[in-house]
Amino acid sequence: MILESAPPGFDTPRSVDHVAFGQSFRELSDADGRALAIADRSGELHVGLRDEQAARRPAVLVPLDSVGELRADVALHFARRLAGQRTPLLPAALRLTSFQKRRLIQLLHAFDVHDLGGGPRDVAAKVLASDHAQRRSVEWKDSHARRKANRLIHDSIALVERGYLKLLRGF
Repeated sequence: MILESAPPGFDTPRSVDHVAFGQSFRELSDADGRALAIADRSGELHVGLRDEQAARRPAVLVPLDSVGELRADVALHFARRLAGQRTPLLPAALRLTSFQKRRLIQLLHAFDVHDLGGGPRDVAAKVLASDHAQRRSVEWKDSHARRKANRLIHDSIALVERGYLKLLRGF
């Protein structure tokens, strides 16, 4: 999310600081300038500050692109949180379920094994912890672990090759 300084004439009663967000607030600096990282149980939100006044007189810049509606929803959650309401930072569309988190970790692990030259047997052994990977070729060929390992490899390659963008769009 991008914050800039509100134009004159707008009432901005709250500044962006750790008081509004508690202990899950940290400030970062990088080549692009100042940024805030705010985290809660719903996830982590990175806020870019376009100028020094943006934290004291915050106004949200919402680009109207293909995910503009989702950006506006994030901005609304942020504004509610800033006003002291108990609301998650991220809208439901951007929050991962525990199943989705486990699946993404499994996919990234499978991609790492595959990227290092491993095949379906290696993925089955290391990612799925399946003893089917040690079976003879005839048994391995009909194994559910082989099918699952092949699916993991296929899905992990798709995720790494731009499929991760679905995460940014809220699935």
